[in-house]
Amino acid sequence: MQADLLTLSSMGCYPLSVVTAITVQDSVGVEDILALDAELVSAQARAVLEDMPVAAFKIGMLGSVENIAVIAEIVADYPDVPLIIDPVLASGRGDELASEEMLEAMLDMLIPQATIITPNSLEARRLGQYDSDEELDFSECAKRLVELGCEYVLVTGTHENTPQVVNTLYGEHGVLRADAWQRLPGSYHGSGCTLASALAASIAHGLDVADAVREAQEYTWQTLRAGFRPGMGQYIPDRLFWAREEESD
Repeated sequence: MQADLLTLSSMGCYPLSVVTAITVQDSVGVEDILALDAELVSAQARAVLEDMPVAAFKIGMLGSVENIAVIAEIVADYPDVPLIIDPVLASGRGDELASEEMLEAMLDMLIPQATIITPNSLEARRLGQYDSDEELDFSECAKRLVELGCEYVLVTGTHENTPQVVNTLYGEHGVLRADAWQRLPGSYHGSGCTLASALAASIAHGLDVADAVREAQEYTWQTLRAGFRPGMGQYIPDRLFWAREEESD
């Protein structure tokens, strides 16, 4: 939530928050999760949506199957609002954040409504190979997800053993763009949330998906390059890096 708020605000948006779960976490990892009651999640969302127009939806950790169901119902009432899904299945340390039942519910109810989803390579394999005994490459995994109904899939390559981080955007006709970024040392807490929120901000500002993907990657890479380590765990992306640069100048 903090990653979303800082990123969206930094990119000139006014974020409206709907809390789906409370976590016990620090820069090392996630220790515990308490999913909020689905009726409360629905009430939060309906309250803000009845009050203000919304330019984009960004969805992250969902907490429960029941939350997925009510969120799917809500976004279905706003088919013209772009839906950006960061399918948070595990923390950067590997802490499990989504059960198999939640994964199935996402595939059935939410991903078919998505404008774009932003899985890392591990999440792309888990989502794309669901109900399959085959080992599929990223393009096949993305193809299966697009066939479910989502328009675009951006697979990020931070977890791959490659000299550079390669992020690939897939659409109905395959690869639309692939961007290579310098692999930075260390690991980061909240980089996926930052990317998805930056993408939501860029789409909210009116960019088409391909341009929004490029803009969001550039912003995210800059936050990582300026990252800092305030605790005993991972580095934190500096979503206000541009303010520090102005101070330096």
